Amino acid sequence: MARIFDVVEYPSEMTDEIVHRFPETGVADLRLGSQVIVRESQNVVFFRDGKALDVLGPGRHTITTANIPLLVNLIGIPFGNRTPFTAEVYYVSMREFPDRKWGTPQPIIVRNTGVGLGIALLQGFGTYSFQVSDPQQFVTQLVGAQGAYHMSDIETRLRTMLLSKLQDVLGETTTQSNILDLIGLTEELGAAIRAKAQDDFLALGLLLKSFYIGNLKPSDKSAEELRQMGVLDMQTYTQLQAADAMREAAQNPAGGAGLTAGIGAGMGIGNVLGGTLAGMQQAGQDQAGAAGAAAAAAKLPDVMTPSEAAGFLKVSEEDVIAAINAGELKARKIGSAYRISKEALQDFLKG
Repeated sequence: MARIFDVVEYPSEMTDEIVHRFPETGVADLRLGSQVIVRESQNVVFFRDGKALDVLGPGRHTITTANIPLLVNLIGIPFGNRTPFTAEVYYVSMREFPDRKWGTPQPIIVRNTGVGLGIALLQGFGTYSFQVSDPQQFVTQLVGAQGAYHMSDIETRLRTMLLSKLQDVLGETTTQSNILDLIGLTEELGAAIRAKAQDDFLALGLLLKSFYIGNLKPSDKSAEELRQMGVLDMQTYTQLQAADAMREAAQNPAGGAGLTAGIGAGMGIGNVLGGTLAGMQQAGQDQAGAAGAAAAAAKLPDVMTPSEAAGFLKVSEEDVIAAINAGELKARKIGSAYRISKEALQDFLKG
């Protein structure tokens, strides 16, 4: 025989539990006249036949068709208004859930106007708090028929929503500010993220009470991560890694997390890249010179006079004659004139 409940209550602090269904499985047999006790930090969503009929606030509630008028259409009223009927009661915690942690599992790429490469990878962490604002909406949209709904069931979703807004706000802010400015704007950034995320929370029946940025800093492994994204070429990456290794050795011979690459890709990359970019420019010039030499070599005649060879080498004719007399440059003397083969000149250049 089914048990008929005359009093329903859930005397729990619900510290990590947002919703608790009574009973956790099946349905409760209640009577008209049964009582539901709701504590100060709770609301109750009253269901019958899969329909949310009412939300009950703190206090002692007697189940009657007067208190819950929609019951009239769902149950009969024989037996002197004491007929049993099945129902589900969802206790919803209305307390604020404070100090929930958030952090960036992957660095966020942002503009870094006027500094180094013009980009940076940021990592951050902080806290947020929320509470249920619409118990019926929250239960019908997220909880369904679960016996209990805990913080772990929704925390990943909330953090994802917040990180999306964080990335959006950083993208908007860094169009005018570099990351040196961002570090001094954490309060303003937090307020902007809270405002942007509020509608998404309200759509779930929640209210975002606060959002705080505890720390915002360049990634400690920016060079490696930028390289993986295809932002850094191999030469720049290698030089940054070398600078990182030297910094580690100077500060902590026993090892430790690299700082130069992180600072370089964030606040101080200009200092690291000063020599890097100069080296890249010189390498580019050398490559251009080598390419020009290769192109010129392809146009060399098979046989040249010392004057023609001097023009190719960009030296005087006397220097070419001196190299021939010293045996460094092979040439054939025909009468009083020297003739130099293309192969001999190329061998001379190779040393």
